Amino acid sequence: QGQLAESGGGLVQAGGSLRLSCKASRYIFSVNARGWYRQAPGKQRELVAAITSGGSTNYADSVKGRFTISRDNAKNTVYLQMNSLKPEDTAVYYCNYDTLGGGYWGQGTQVTVSS
Repeated sequence: QGQLAESGGGLVQAGGSLRLSCKASRYIFSVNARGWYRQAPGKQRELVAAITSGGSTNYADSVKGRFTISRDNAKNTVYLQMNSLKPEDTAVYYCNYDTLGGGYWGQGTQVTVSS
């Protein structure tokens, strides 16, 4: 659909930080929640973090205390600040908007954490 575009991925050493951004190309109506998912090779896609329209957040246990999801409604952008990165965080990270009309996905951005 091309409605969401992620950026900010890359190669970082363990212990480093990255900030991912997901910008919507237009205003998307009836958003229940915005989230970040990731998929490592040979594994299923998993939820990393999500923020509801009301501002509530939830995180996978594996990233609690290290990752922070936030949004800027004026910029139609959601962010994922990732600190204290570990090699096991290596994956393709996808942005998702969950709406009443269905889900929107970005194309993904690669995050690689070297040990």
